This record gives sequence, structure tokens and C-alpha cells, in this order.
Amino acid sequence: MSNVFSRRKFFRNTAISTTGMVLGSPLKGLASDTGKSSFTSYNIMHEVMKYRKIDAHIHVNLASSDQKIQDAYAEQLIDYADRLEIKTMVISKPLTNLNTKGAPEEFIENNNILIRAMKRFPGRFIGQFTLNPVYRKESLEEIKRCVDQGMVGLKVYYQVKLNDPLFFPIIEKMIDLKMITLMHACTIRGRGGYRTKYGNLLPNESTPENFVDVAKRYPEAMLQFAHTGGGGDWEYECKILKDYPNIYADTSGSNNDEGMIDFALKYLGEDRLLFGSDNCYYQGVGKILASGLNETQKKKIFFENYNNILRKAGRDVN
Repeated sequence: MSNVFSRRKFFRNTAISTTGMVLGSPLKGLASDTGKSSFTSYNIMHEVMKYRKIDAHIHVNLASSDQKIQDAYAEQLIDYADRLEIKTMVISKPLTNLNTKGAPEEFIENNNILIRAMKRFPGRFIGQFTLNPVYRKESLEEIKRCVDQGMVGLKVYYQVKLNDPLFFPIIEKMIDLKMITLMHACTIRGRGGYRTKYGNLLPNESTPENFVDVAKRYPEAMLQFAHTGGGGDWEYECKILKDYPNIYADTSGSNNDEGMIDFALKYLGEDRLLFGSDNCYYQGVGKILASGLNETQKKKIFFENYNNILRKAGRDVN
């Protein structure tokens, strides 16, 4: 059994707990299907801690407006990060409640939560501001305020599609700042037997084609396609995004389909993949370690690729 297949089999049969222990089968002497020991030399936590990491897609408490709960959640994120050698977390709090108008006071409040978390844990949290392009003037003003507070990029949900003309002034501002735009995106496979053919069930949910439209219009923009592991058709996503070097894809999401990271590497290359968890911590780390990536590729995806993006704006981390 090759090392790659040994690692994959190991990750299928075990899980990393948030305490840094391995649950399921014992690590040393883990038996294969034949009853023979296959994993005696593989120390999973050694591998976890070997790589510095920037989590390029993580959220600070999407739900609660209670400051004590928000603060406790931020502390919990630091605890997870320490256990998994995540040095820096790129945090956001987008407008996920589509029953509201996404008015300026709402996105300003969300950004204030990020600013407070960044001040409590300087260097560990760096923020991605959120906004609503429907409110152009207020959104541009909020970008300036948040950048002045040390934020490094934009995270948006689906108030409007990425290729909606309402977004163009925002994208142009992000180009000026040399900062990346992370957009919630998906290719819905279908629900209840209904296959959407990637029009998606929500009218303003961005698709890979929307990213391609913007990448063509603004080749100097940096775009981050969210959560390849978020439950969509990741093969389709990678194939559509393949030829657009200014589109990056993060690996976040709870899904751990075998071969997903290797497939993304084949189509997007080692310089366009970004490690992210989307608050699925051990899955986020485990799927990288269980892949066929070599050491250089793991280092790039866990840390170097996103740090190179930050470096363009002079915001890289040590």
C-alpha cells in the first residue's frame, strides 16, 4: 500500500478531535483490512503541527448579537487554531440573513464585531470586511474605514451576483487596494431529486460562470471562489475556473470527498489553492494531509499562497 493510499485509508477510518487526539482506531498498530499493521510510522499530529497555516475562510459567530457570546466564540477559534497550528485566521461575518435589506447599519455592525476580535487577538485574526453593493456610497466608505482598521479583503454573500454591474465599483476599489474578494459560491447538485443545472436555487447565488465573467472583465482582480468542499459539484467548478489565473479556490467546507484536493490541484495548480476551513476545522486540515500533495505543495496551500496575496498589499504575516 502506498503512503498516499495509507493516509487516505487512515483519514477515512479516524477523525482528529479538537483536543488533538485521534478518535476511532488507535494510531499505532492500526490494522488494515488484512489484519496487518499499516500505519505504525504515521504520526498524524506530528503532520498537523509540521505546517504553518493561514485559514483563508473562517467566520466569527454568524448568529449571535450578544457580545459575551461573540467574545467566547473568538476565544474558541483561537483554541482550535492552537491545536492545529493555524497561525492566522482570516475572519469575516457576512450578511447571511436574506430576510433583511442588508442595510449599511447591518454590515457596519458586523464589521465592528471583526474589529473587536482583531483588537483582542492581534496577529491571530485579520479581517475581511463585508458590505452590500446595493448601497454603493456606504459600501465604499465602509471599505476605507475597515482598511484603516487593518482589514485585508472583502467577504460577501449573495445580496447580488458577483458579475452584477452593482459590484463593479467595489471590484475596482479592491483592485486599487490590491486585495482579494471572497464570494460565497456554489454549484448546487440538486435537492429532493431536482437538479438545478447550476442555476442554483437562490437567485443571487454566484456560480463559477459569474466568476469567469468578472475575471475576464477585470484580469487584474483577485477573486476567491469559496468552499470547494462545501457540497457543490467541485469537479465542475474546477473545470470552469481552470483557465483564469486570477481566480483562486479555497478548500474549505465539511465535505471530504476522496480525490477532491488532487483533482483541484490538477485543474487549478498548486499556486491557486488556498487552505480554508469555513469553521470545519479538522476536516479542513485532514483533507490536505490525506491528499497526494508533496511537501512543497502542502506548504504553499497551507500558508504561502495566501501570504503571497497579502504581500501584494503589504499585509503579509511573518
